Amino acid sequence: MDKPVLRADARRNRAKVLAAAEQAFAVDGLAVPLDEIARLAGVGAGTVYRHFPSKEALFQAVVLERIEQFAQEARELLAAEDPGEVFFDFFKRVVKQASLNRALCDALAETTGLGFKAGAGTDFRSALQALLIRAQAAGAVREDIDGDDLRALIAGCLAAERYSPESRHLVRVVVDGLRKAS
Repeated sequence: MDKPVLRADARRNRAKVLAAAEQAFAVDGLAVPLDEIARLAGVGAGTVYRHFPSKEALFQAVVLERIEQFAQEARELLAAEDPGEVFFDFFKRVVKQASLNRALCDALAETTGLGFKAGAGTDFRSALQALLIRAQAAGAVREDIDGDDLRALIAGCLAAERYSPESRHLVRVVVDGLRKAS
């Protein structure tokens, strides 16, 4: 079934809500009240609820858009020449970008239960796993790591970034541990 086409003003209001929610969720995660998002967007709370039935639905819309971008980037990197370095650079970039955005951090670490369970999460997992398999085939990544291990390592790195922000070397330690021993 096709989604109804929104009027121009409704599309603008939806875009305002998404932009305000992205900003608010990046700072406060799910703790931000919907009324605050409505205020930041310059719309009434009813407008927010017309587009998103719950705060969780709005959160998921904001986060899944970014996770879809990560998945697309990973798919584009599958054609890169050095699969190992591409994999490690992408892994570090995902952790760094997510650590700066509490909503994305929560979703990737699954503390909200939303991030990886929707379609974009599946696309991201598949694209990340394809990068991993390609890097393993090139002899750059240990062979005893799979996609679930990788997801757990991302969550661990995000926790390290969140709880020990001065310990930037911890992500490097994890990446070094992923490298195949020579």
